[in-house]
Amino acid sequence: MLDYQYIIDSGLLELHALGQLDGTELEQVEVAIAQSEAVRAELKDIELALQRYSELYQVETDPTTKPLLLAQANYISRLEAGEAVTSPPNISPTSKVSDYSEWLDRDNLQMPPDFAGMHGYIIGATEEKTTLIVWLEHGAPDEIHTDELESFLVVEGTCNIIIGDDVVPMQAGDTVTIPLFISHRVEVTSDIPCKVILERRAA
Repeated sequence: MLDYQYIIDSGLLELHALGQLDGTELEQVEVAIAQSEAVRAELKDIELALQRYSELYQVETDPTTKPLLLAQANYISRLEAGEAVTSPPNISPTSKVSDYSEWLDRDNLQMPPDFAGMHGYIIGATEEKTTLIVWLEHGAPDEIHTDELESFLVVEGTCNIIIGDDVVPMQAGDTVTIPLFISHRVEVTSDIPCKVILERRAA
């Protein structure tokens, strides 16, 4: 017969609440939870304590993190489905939107109708450089790059890119490269999302 008090006192319930149990210990704890009201009550208290702790110490995430992670997952899925690896050209002062028509015209790389905030598709990725098509509804928050150069080519819409104290107005066809170690952000100024080619290249 299970020693319910041992289950309560041992720390196994905390590990269960964190999803860190497996094997025999997991089986024993799950049986104890099913059989003992005291164990269930203790587990509920632990889960509430963990929830309060997470709310108290939660960190506000950068709003660009999730869209960029989803873009990576999408790119991996496309490659696994047989999409060929491509190499978009580097963004430079002479870049044109038409340089990227191979990707901009593809049906599976269009803006989803229900996106909010930011959405992107990776169109090329190596150890040195990642290139994306990105839509920004409102803009992107302040950030500083220390080891990669970030460049933009505006495809549609308009935006201001604030680099330090300088405001750089951008419209379709404009390019800019952000210097290292300088805070910058993007503010969309058009009624439609600002669509850009975004390049992050190792400095």
